[in-house]
Amino acid sequence: MEQLMRDFFLFLSKNKTLNAAAKKWGLRFGASRFVAGETIEEAIRNVRELNKKGLVCTLDHLGEFVFSVEEANESADYCIKTLEAIAASGVDCNLSLKMTQLGLDISRDLCMNNMRRILDVAKKNGNIFVRIDMEDYAHNEITLDILNELLEDYDNVGTVIQAYLYKSADDIEKLKEKRVNLRLVKGAYKESPEVAFPNKADVDENYKKIIKQHLLNGNYAAIATHDDNIINYVKQLEKEYNIPRTQFEFQMLYGIRPETQVELAREGYKMRVYVPYGNDWFGYNMRRLAERPANVAFVLKGIFSK
Repeated sequence: MEQLMRDFFLFLSKNKTLNAAAKKWGLRFGASRFVAGETIEEAIRNVRELNKKGLVCTLDHLGEFVFSVEEANESADYCIKTLEAIAASGVDCNLSLKMTQLGLDISRDLCMNNMRRILDVAKKNGNIFVRIDMEDYAHNEITLDILNELLEDYDNVGTVIQAYLYKSADDIEKLKEKRVNLRLVKGAYKESPEVAFPNKADVDENYKKIIKQHLLNGNYAAIATHDDNIINYVKQLEKEYNIPRTQFEFQMLYGIRPETQVELAREGYKMRVYVPYGNDWFGYNMRRLAERPANVAFVLKGIFSK
């Protein structure tokens, strides 16, 4: 049943009609639990409150289904406005983005131009770190290719490695000498068993493998998980190999396990909250439901409270 629900919500996440309708609904039906407002101002206020609790953040202006040069440039402009708002407000926050928002499916050159615009502004405003979110397998290789090109000119950019892909350990090894700051995740897209582990137990084991690999390579790891087993595994690695806490951080999604987030920060770990905002929330919200169908309860509560 859980797998059926996961597949159902992943299917909905790609529905363009529902996505367009959701923009008109606003943050209804439980979405406000996972999305920190529709405007930059709302997002910055939420980030400031999280900072007060000892948490650092990364902001993501949500976007799906970019089909024109104008939309891609507009998304890049939003990223730039977000960076400027981070700098102006003084909050402790990075930026996360998706390259399909910036026109990757339209033109590689368009996407690269937008990435350079964003990274130039980030550099000018205190060298704010910019994370390229990894999307589905179809975009994996080109994302890594663009990252490698950007690393020739920028030191404030990194990406995400997904544990459910067979190739992830090899990708980490290829990036080893470039000292890349990587977010390590299990993965949230539905992929073919030809390229991804179909069983959760195998994904979990590979996740542990790539966390250890990247940390022992001496490179910075952002370990994005809500799983206590993984959190405890990282703590064990820290003790066993004397890994300094300056070499890694934990990351969790806005609205999920907030008490645990604060607890980790109080224990002295850097705890970063992934904070999405914007009106293009539908695909993101459906993927959160797919990851943990128990979150459906929050959506139902949102519906019946309206």
